[in-house]
Amino acid sequence: MSEKVIQKLKSEPKNHGYIFLIVAIVLFMVIWSSSVINFESATDEGINVAKNIIKGILNPNKEMLFSLTKKGVPYLLLETICIAFLGTLVGSIISIPLSFLASSNIVAAPIAYVVRLLIILIRTIPSIVYGLMFIRVTGPGPFAGLMTMSFTSIGMLTKLFSDNIMNLNKSILESFSSIGATTFQKIRFGIIPQLWANFASTTIYRFDINLRDAAVLGLVGAGGIGSPLMFAINSYKWREVGAILLGLIILVLFIEFFSTKIRAKLVGEK
Repeated sequence: MSEKVIQKLKSEPKNHGYIFLIVAIVLFMVIWSSSVINFESATDEGINVAKNIIKGILNPNKEMLFSLTKKGVPYLLLETICIAFLGTLVGSIISIPLSFLASSNIVAAPIAYVVRLLIILIRTIPSIVYGLMFIRVTGPGPFAGLMTMSFTSIGMLTKLFSDNIMNLNKSILESFSSIGATTFQKIRFGIIPQLWANFASTTIYRFDINLRDAAVLGLVGAGGIGSPLMFAINSYKWREVGAILLGLIILVLFIEFFSTKIRAKLVGEK
């Protein structure tokens, strides 16, 4: 048996040249990218700021951390969760019909290509740019963050939903057609059972991403916990910075733990 394994390994094509080429390209990119990084920009003042932030996390402002007012960390985290949740919900609802229109195995190919092009255009714009755009349209506040989360969710969810639809097992639908099932019955018993687990898992994953993005969007005034964090940093209130960051870290870890558990259960039950 060992001789057959050795012969099999020897008979496989040698790809040392490709490996060497890939390694050379990666090394070239690393060296070239490092040439534009200025390590001297890390001044003593910047290092002191980093030290103060760490001290603030270790010794946070407990009054702000546990306050139930609108300026307290619990309320700010709740606002951030609401922005991320509603943005994910709106984006997922809009993404479902768009994902079917973007699937060439469901609709005509020209329609699918047009919708896919639209989704690519939506995904091209970063979330921070959407935030700046909607702040000009709706004004600063949570609604601008909600609109931003919705648009960024549409781009990602439609793409992933469409990929799942493209992998549908059509033999099941053909079986339903052979027994005279209606279109509604095909969707209810043939399509939804194949898709709902992946759709739900992908939506939860997008919510996890939106939760982090919502905190960042607050830095440009789109609601959430980012705005108080920016003001605290600019005012050198390091204990408030520590309280906000500590609350955000706990929230992200909490959501990450439960979202991972739920997604694993959904995929396992698919």
